[in-house]
Amino acid sequence: MLLAAASAGAAEGPVARAADWAARSFPTEGPARAIGSTSLGCIAGAVALPAEGPGWQAIRLSRNRNWGHPATIALVAHVAGRARDAGLPDLWIGDLGQPRGGPLPWGHASHQSGLDADIWLDLRPKPLVPAARREELSIPSLVLPDGSGVDPARWTARHATLIRIAAEAPGLDRLLVNPAIKLRLCQDHRGEAWLRRVRPWRGHDSHMHLRLRCPAGSPECRDIAPPPPGDGCDSTLDWWFSAEARRPPPRPAQPGPPPRLPSACAAVLAAPDMPAR
Repeated sequence: MLLAAASAGAAEGPVARAADWAARSFPTEGPARAIGSTSLGCIAGAVALPAEGPGWQAIRLSRNRNWGHPATIALVAHVAGRARDAGLPDLWIGDLGQPRGGPLPWGHASHQSGLDADIWLDLRPKPLVPAARREELSIPSLVLPDGSGVDPARWTARHATLIRIAAEAPGLDRLLVNPAIKLRLCQDHRGEAWLRRVRPWRGHDSHMHLRLRCPAGSPECRDIAPPPPGDGCDSTLDWWFSAEARRPPPRPAQPGPPPRLPSACAAVLAAPDMPAR
């Protein structure tokens, strides 16, 4: 019985301690593998998004959160390239994930398996800005202070163009925006197929959160359920503007033992540091 209990304990993954993962400055060597889910996972063989590329500039690089699966890097490059072709300015690219993924000490509950990317909805003209000056940026909200709709002084059809480009990108699972942004998209584009992937979520009033489906070669990766059929311009969107949604109850303390990551994450966390690629 003791042997069985020890074996069961060994099969469990490491406790999800954010500090352990944030302390890893470099990825593991070897092929890329997304492991677990975006909210409880890690990544082996992550690669870094370059600080600049055709149509994008990565921001806040000192956070060391510009790492992800190669499919995520390709997604960012695809969206930035299509946006440039549409006449949009360079995109600010925010957080992807840590060099080995895992829980982050602040800022996100997701972004753990290398399959998430934040792209800011700032379409002001952008000359190439030195990386050091991209550490502290003021990016305005597109949503009115009361959350009832988008700010007409800031929202433009070009924002819808960018969101559509991202929503139609190959491999995308879903795209999160503020409910007020989703509402405006429904008002202007109701019935269009790409709206299914655009999902409302709190915050996200000045950026969009892109999430990929599990890529090939990652058997330990776990997708969440796909978005429901339809454009999402229905009563499920109305709920986000209800009193219940606007005043959610305090989140209860985590009951029971702390969550554990997939067992494969133990080897990812313990692997020796490899130089950045």
